[in-house]
Amino acid sequence: MRGLRRLYFLLPDVGIVRRIVDELLLAHIPYEHIHVLARAETPLEELPEAGVAQRTDLVPAIERGLAVGGTVGVLAGLAALVFPPAGMVAAGGAILFGALGGAGFGAWVSAMIGVGIPNSHLARFEAAIGQGMLLMMVDVPKDRVEEFEDMIRQHHPEADIEGAEPTIPAFP
Repeated sequence: MRGLRRLYFLLPDVGIVRRIVDELLLAHIPYEHIHVLARAETPLEELPEAGVAQRTDLVPAIERGLAVGGTVGVLAGLAALVFPPAGMVAAGGAILFGALGGAGFGAWVSAMIGVGIPNSHLARFEAAIGQGMLLMMVDVPKDRVEEFEDMIRQHHPEADIEGAEPTIPAFP
């Protein structure tokens, strides 16, 4: 699977966003890879509205929870091997189950926290969105970033190209 990069564009109105979405679909960018964020009172109609994974810190929180929870679980499994509970014999499975249980629990807890925190990558766009601009986020193959930036630049000079995020996680 090719890696994806998220491109950011600030656009002045829904009509322009609609035309860009149509162009991206014709360029074989899946509908699920296009996300639009606007003020609550802006009608987006059939446009692909940004979901929870784009608006919040859900994905980075899950990643942190997996890492921290898995590490704590491995340490707990090792502690069970070194200091087995009274009357129990701990084997190598303690490390595996500790890692899996810790990673799962850490991801769950972190997801509950992350879903309530605004996406830190979008903080720089808050003022523009508040003034009525629309933010379009498009996940494109990393080897085609320049192609899509050039396409938007040529067809829509009113678009403010805000650059690309280095990498996009494999899930949302």
